[in-house]
Amino acid sequence: MDLRPLRALVEVVRQGGFSQAAKVVFATQPTVSKAVRQLEDEIGMPLLDRQAQPPRLTEAGEIVYRRAVKMLAERDDLYAELDELRGLKRGVLRLGLPPLGSNALFAPMFARFRSRYPQIEISLLEHGGHRLEEMVMAGEIELAASLRPESGELDWQPVAREPLIALLPADHAGARAAAIDLEQLRDSPFILFETGFALNRVILDACQRAGFTPAIAARSGQTDFIAALVMAGLGVAFLPRLKANEERHAGVARVPVRDPGTDWEMGLVWRRGGYLSHAAQAWLALAREMHPDTA
Repeated sequence: MDLRPLRALVEVVRQGGFSQAAKVVFATQPTVSKAVRQLEDEIGMPLLDRQAQPPRLTEAGEIVYRRAVKMLAERDDLYAELDELRGLKRGVLRLGLPPLGSNALFAPMFARFRSRYPQIEISLLEHGGHRLEEMVMAGEIELAASLRPESGELDWQPVAREPLIALLPADHAGARAAAIDLEQLRDSPFILFETGFALNRVILDACQRAGFTPAIAARSGQTDFIAALVMAGLGVAFLPRLKANEERHAGVARVPVRDPGTDWEMGLVWRRGGYLSHAAQAWLALAREMHPDTA
């Protein structure tokens, strides 16, 4: 099977339309549309509902899309491994980092990595942990920093483990407690991170174990804004200790969360069985060296 029609289908879904996909694959919109039609003719079933905006995958399309993502990632691995065998090292590390905690954990690594490997370029993308895991599985990046993954298709190397800290308005009933249970916060609105941040999963799963679903007052990707919303009395929020210590506001109390299973466990993830370049292996080795307590 020609992989170009598969790439066309994948990009139509990712980019939300044929015109947008055409820009990514450097083709015209009719060429992309024709490639998807040829793929549908070959399979004998429609793969996209073209009446929906953006185009939506059919049941058959879901199957083909899932397999296509893996096949394209395997192709990229093949080319990368052959390039290294031929000595054509590109010197590029494709790395994804989340906004939360990366400055403290990974910024020092960049300087040391650059001093050791000055010819290696780091191609950096920033997204929430869930999106980064998807990008690793699709072969768009080699490594990503994320919380401990749920998928068995990803390998994980720990980097840091931090307790979760509740940020409470100064007049909250639990603001003076030495520690707090999530059950004590069930009547308080929660301020969560934007969709795609893996920390949301940790918080919501812990609430479910405690027997309730929290009301969500707001979402944001900026920790300083989240702290400001707490100070304004909009609700309660949660940060790993290393970030909570940075958000010191007179109107915000910082109280450790007691519930088990709420620790913020940050690490590096990569596709299980996928090819890792020398640059990616060097980054993992440096992480073990600089964070030996979690290795």
